[in-house]
Amino acid sequence: MKNLLPLALLLAALPALAAEKKPDEPKKTVEISKDALVMVVMDPLAAPLSCPCVEGYAQRDYDKLAAFLTSQLGREVVAVYNASLPAALKMDTKDRADIVVGKHSVVLFDGKRAGKQFRPVLALTGKDGKTDMQGLFVVASSDPAKSVADLAGYRVFYGTEDSDEKYSAAFDLLKKHGITPTDKPETCAACSDGATKILELGPTARTATVISSYAAPLLEGCGTVKKGDLRVIGTTANVPFVEAFVSEALPPAEQAKIEAALTKMGTNIELMQAMESLLGFVPIAPQKKR
Repeated sequence: MKNLLPLALLLAALPALAAEKKPDEPKKTVEISKDALVMVVMDPLAAPLSCPCVEGYAQRDYDKLAAFLTSQLGREVVAVYNASLPAALKMDTKDRADIVVGKHSVVLFDGKRAGKQFRPVLALTGKDGKTDMQGLFVVASSDPAKSVADLAGYRVFYGTEDSDEKYSAAFDLLKKHGITPTDKPETCAACSDGATKILELGPTARTATVISSYAAPLLEGCGTVKKGDLRVIGTTANVPFVEAFVSEALPPAEQAKIEAALTKMGTNIELMQAMESLLGFVPIAPQKKR
């Protein structure tokens, strides 16, 4: 019995351990034929990369999109899920990525890291029809700060460099209020990390963090923070959210076919519902200077 107890405890802990996968770990193992097109999904609202904490939100079904593209292109399209493009290329796809769908700034950043060239072709609309997002400056609800202008002298936790809404756009907003960001900004890879840090440090520590607007419902929904724990005191300028990219290694005609097939998603109501999208993929709007 003494020998069985540690085994029983380990088996009981397995579900919890499985839930603590690192972002770079593959989320799904699939067989990819030589002739298939590979779609790497990095969208943080894709079901395998998120959690079902908020009903009807962050559960985008890219397997259904892959099946739709397969029918449109007459060629198998396989969806592979990973928050990191270099990790997906190394562990999941054997260096193959024909289509990539993810946050605009993250895909561009990871493409450079992986030494691959990808071209953004279309933007994915959300349930509200929008294709952009913002960074939200938040503080503990009891903190005295009322606006971003009050953050002078505060310790701020930003997102990582690849997330424009939590990094470069956040710096721009601080500068507009006459606040110069520190030379060595403190960063957190996940919005939940920054949120829990400022709550752990307490209201007298004078801290703030920047979270992604799309992540705000998940922080409360998943129980990372309690309702009312955090307060938004500022919003960055809009930045692009989820976009579809095609590999520039593909022949131009093949790239055009993929773009046309993605556009047709807007004619399939069931698919748009599965993808939590109002209008499907639409042309990318010109970006305004921040």
